[in-house]
Amino acid sequence: MIIIKDSTNKKIDELIERYPALEICRADLITMTDKICDCFRAGHKLITCGNGGSAADSMHIVGELMKGFILPRKIEEFKPDFVRRAKELFPSDVNYFKAYLQCALPAVSLVGETALTTAFSNDNAPALVFAQQIFGIGQAGDVFLAISTSGNSDNVIYAAEVAKIMGLTTIAMTGRRGGRLKHLSDFAVCVPADSSHEIQEYHLPIYHMLCLAAENEFFGE
Repeated sequence: MIIIKDSTNKKIDELIERYPALEICRADLITMTDKICDCFRAGHKLITCGNGGSAADSMHIVGELMKGFILPRKIEEFKPDFVRRAKELFPSDVNYFKAYLQCALPAVSLVGETALTTAFSNDNAPALVFAQQIFGIGQAGDVFLAISTSGNSDNVIYAAEVAKIMGLTTIAMTGRRGGRLKHLSDFAVCVPADSSHEIQEYHLPIYHMLCLAAENEFFGE
């Protein structure tokens, strides 16, 4: 594991200052942040999924990682080779690219592939809709962030099992008990709540922190 910036770890301190009940999760929050930053640093991607509100959370996470969140992420600063190639190949468009393209941290939510998930659910096994996608795009070195308030969602469990077979690191984000997912994952962030809506109220600031920390790590000063 590579030691990340002090300013990146400070995002965890700021989160716990706002949500003191999450102090119990501090060590797991540090590990989660380190693992995901290491994944991006090595050229791998984050894959995530969930059901219901957790499905929306998984898409929200991707939305914050795949474009600028707080920082500008200018491509001329962080991707000079891309800008050079753009000048060579498409000189009339390079300024438009420079103005509006933003550097991304590669992340995929498995919940948005409507055609695939409905076809697979109809023709095969609905509980394997996420596992099938992990099997198709997952690679050793990727991180699978499995979101389940109960920790017992079958489709998320099967996806975690396939991820483990394929050599992905699996991080669970769940509730106090953690369910089966807690024991199946490499480690888990189990927030101190039991009802779904209260668990999700903790999940949102946690993944905002994660996205801010990752952005700071790669695009901050």
